[in-house]
Amino acid sequence: MWVRLSVLALLVPWLALAGEVMQLSIDGSINPASKDYLIRGLRQAEEEGAELVIVQLDTPGGLDSSMKDIVEAILDSGVPVVVWVGPPGARAASAGTFILLAADVAAMARGTSVGAAHPVVLTGETPGEEDPLAQKMVNDAAARIRAVAELRGRNADWAERAVRESVTATASEALELGVIEIIADSVPELLERLEGYELPDGRVLHPAGLPIREVHMTLKDRLFSYLADPNLVYILLMLGLYGLIYEVFSPGIGLGLVMGGISLLLALLGLQVLPINLVGIGLILFGVLLMVLDAFTPTNGILTTGGVVSLLIGSFSLFDIQSPVIGLSWVTVAATVGTLTLILVFIVSKGLLAQRQPARPLTTLVGLTGVAKGDLAPEGWVLVRGEYWRARCEGEPARAGDEVEVVGKEGRRLIVRRR
Repeated sequence: MWVRLSVLALLVPWLALAGEVMQLSIDGSINPASKDYLIRGLRQAEEEGAELVIVQLDTPGGLDSSMKDIVEAILDSGVPVVVWVGPPGARAASAGTFILLAADVAAMARGTSVGAAHPVVLTGETPGEEDPLAQKMVNDAAARIRAVAELRGRNADWAERAVRESVTATASEALELGVIEIIADSVPELLERLEGYELPDGRVLHPAGLPIREVHMTLKDRLFSYLADPNLVYILLMLGLYGLIYEVFSPGIGLGLVMGGISLLLALLGLQVLPINLVGIGLILFGVLLMVLDAFTPTNGILTTGGVVSLLIGSFSLFDIQSPVIGLSWVTVAATVGTLTLILVFIVSKGLLAQRQPARPLTTLVGLTGVAKGDLAPEGWVLVRGEYWRARCEGEPARAGDEVEVVGKEGRRLIVRRR
């Protein structure tokens, strides 16, 4: 009796999980964050013995590497996977076409579309026939999507045309062409149409009436998904670098360090998610270095010009991405580099101009009081009458924030004493 109860106690949780339908949702680009979320969800469904996994899909496409991993995970899943393009108005373009064709059951809602899976280069242009490397990309993609379609018993000829000719199809057209098996406008309707559906391997689905458990992205997944946008990561990277440069020319710990530091850390998180080119990062850092050096070297803007050129070349080669869906826009690069460079040049030029102005007579400064903007041990920056001066402290060292008194002057450097 006790043995039977123990066995039943062990089976009840498993039976509860086995009677569930797990729903995953991808709404946006196919990137490393959405890939990890989907693969983790499929693994969880298999471990918990879920009856079925529904992947709700609405995507313009994304990274080829992430799409490849998702397709492999769906094909290897021990739990039947239904990919549903929905709700009405959604699409499964580019990489989404591969994912839809890889499902055990492909379904779409009315008012959705699928197709346009032609490979694109980083500039967003479709490869031309005269480009051997581009044709190699097209042939590889066509072979892969045809193999997936044939494996699932779907229209392989249309799938290849989706790659080579960028053809698309509505839900009703896809059903007629044999690209999908079911049209359903909602998840409950989808489950009803799946009732009694027999898969090619002989398994019969009975999901009607089963509870649906939605598995959402974690906060970490959402953060990395946002940071999978190269345009956002690029802007954060440039804000971080320029913020730190501003802090170099602005004594003390202030806005530049805080905003620049936070932006740079977020950019580094994004760079861990996206495929990057180390040469591009090197060129960006070199360009920033040239601009900093130009502030201390009288080159009449030669180093700044070289820095901007290096920044532009590094920016366009920073991300190793072949999809325009999540590619870096040249408008973002031009606007970011141009705006931040003009702001930085303005701030630095004003600061240097103020430093090159003739020093006021000694009698206007001796005896005045100011505030140490950093530790004077013994040298640092002080603020006297709203102006920053390089100063040397006599006697007891002054700390940041201490009040100091001007007692003398050596060239452009003040001699101060802690009050």
